Amino acid sequence: MSPRRLTAINDLSGAVTPPRYEPEAHGAGIVHLGIGAFHRAHQAVMTDDALADSGGDWRIIGVSLRSKEIAETLNAQNGLFTVIERSAEGSFARVIGTIERVIAADPKATLKALCDPSVRVVTLTVTEKGYGIDPALRAPDTTNPIVASDLASPDAPRGVLGLLTAAIKTRKTASSPPLTFLSCDNLPQNGKFLRDGVVGFARLSDQANLATWIADAIAFPSSMVDRITPAPTQSTLDEALALTGCEDRAAIDTEPFIQWVIEDNFPSGRPAWDTGGALFVSDVTPYERMKLTMLNGGHSLLAYAGFLLGHRYVRDVMQDPDLRWIIQRHLAAASNLLPPLKGVDFDHYAEALENRFTNPAIAHETFQIATDGTQKLRQRIFDPAIAASEAGQDIHPFAFATALWMQFCLRKRDDGTAYDLPDPRADEIIKALAISATTATEISQALHALPNFVPSSLSSNAIWRADVEDSLTIMLRDGCRAAIRRETTKDDAT
Repeated sequence: MSPRRLTAINDLSGAVTPPRYEPEAHGAGIVHLGIGAFHRAHQAVMTDDALADSGGDWRIIGVSLRSKEIAETLNAQNGLFTVIERSAEGSFARVIGTIERVIAADPKATLKALCDPSVRVVTLTVTEKGYGIDPALRAPDTTNPIVASDLASPDAPRGVLGLLTAAIKTRKTASSPPLTFLSCDNLPQNGKFLRDGVVGFARLSDQANLATWIADAIAFPSSMVDRITPAPTQSTLDEALALTGCEDRAAIDTEPFIQWVIEDNFPSGRPAWDTGGALFVSDVTPYERMKLTMLNGGHSLLAYAGFLLGHRYVRDVMQDPDLRWIIQRHLAAASNLLPPLKGVDFDHYAEALENRFTNPAIAHETFQIATDGTQKLRQRIFDPAIAASEAGQDIHPFAFATALWMQFCLRKRDDGTAYDLPDPRADEIIKALAISATTATEISQALHALPNFVPSSLSSNAIWRADVEDSLTIMLRDGCRAAIRRETTKDDAT
């Protein structure tokens, strides 16, 4: 007989912790765009803690902007799902009750939810490419088909900027409480990034008065989020069944560590996320810089190096002495760029990151982390490289990480195994490399020349270019392992 589906908290076995409140007793006050695994492991969990400790109508209406699968799965389970926290000491499982319902790729229903007066906060995890904002111009990307369509028909939006602008306009007309828009993506000053996009969209759609009002009256706080959350696998679902006694097709794995630093600017109220461990501050910038430079930069380095050398998971990378050394070097170089931060010891933070990366219970795939390099490297590698250059510090660790990314773009591992390039600009990259790009200098020139990618202060820096190309030359000739071992030899020589 097939196991019963997870649909109610009273169906659960004793091996899992249920919500410490009655979900149906609380209304929805949040709309979340991008209801993937990370949101369910992070914001949904902290909202679960807030409801348990402080109550309030703060359940979440999730929105899946493209796929219908996760919406159908969660709706069939009344929004319930299992979070399995894994560590070397074992697994801890809890069921989360914060999701009221999920809207599946339905712009009209999404806009209706955004305009509901009971909704006061909109959170987002749509990744950088999902916003439709040109990162260099910090303005709507008018070459994006959805942005262009929404600008032509602002009353029938489909994309993030169009939906948010239309909701603001409708609520303003109806005198509804103003929404607060809280980005939870790994972007520097993500609140200001989103604000610039929405204000710019209103202006471009011939709504200048609305744009001015948004800039003056609507809150876009920034936040920094952190929790390693790999893509769920069949083993995730199997363990959820064993722990809950129910079939849970939305179960996820994550690590015990969780962090959320939030700019405290919520004119219409917010959940008591601090009861779940969130830190409310006046300025998120130093915390996000720490994370982007150390954790995210280190993650990208280990993903490219590890994947190219045949390591499937992050935990396997950390068992490779050559790779562990180069990750330690990168974390040290990154921490040297950071100004002192009250309550944070960067050496201890780096050690904690190593321990998190080493967690044997987390199966985080290097290929997953290596995706979307053109969307990530500016914040994680290039900006720190510029900061190092301006401070007179060594840029080499960041140049080496860039060379690894360029090698990754060639779509062949050290052992010759081919793979598809997981990047939104993959076709553009492949075309650029196909035009007489065989030597390190030619490959470097082609990839540095990609529009709106490498900052000009780096691409025109002869020292930087030579450093990248020197490392890439060794990778092309002798492989990534040889290039990494040369790094350890160079370090010993100094």
